[in-house]
Amino acid sequence: MDLTALARRLLEPIPANRTLGLRVLRAADGAAEVTAGPAPAFANVIGSLHSSGLVALLDAAGLAAVIAAARDEAEFDGVVPLGFAAQLRFLAPAKGKLVAGCALDEPAAELARTLFDGTTAKVRLATTAEITDESGTVVCTGEFRWSVRRNS
Repeated sequence: MDLTALARRLLEPIPANRTLGLRVLRAADGAAEVTAGPAPAFANVIGSLHSSGLVALLDAAGLAAVIAAARDEAEFDGVVPLGFAAQLRFLAPAKGKLVAGCALDEPAAELARTLFDGTTAKVRLATTAEITDESGTVVCTGEFRWSVRRNS
């Protein structure tokens, strides 16, 4: 199911994402892509995207993939995802327009489905994403661990 519009409504207005210029490109079938850059307000001392911007991109790509695992917008109503751990690997300077992509693996997708279908009220899952620059070079990879629950 294509939930790009929902991911845009939830992620793009977040102040840090808005400042970064983050845009959701796609969120469908448990996979997502987000983009940002260049972002002068987030530049580090060498002129590449600061690590905080890279964290925001990986966070948004992972969360958009979780959103995209739902069958429709109604399944995501009342769902509260919170990241509780992250691990990043910085591989190259992140300059220019960047794209972060994430696709849920089958165990994460199955956990998300149990939450969305009401089988359970809380799950913990991990997302892995990578960020590429305009030339296709992978500049950063990372994993986010999420606690995802449904409000009563």
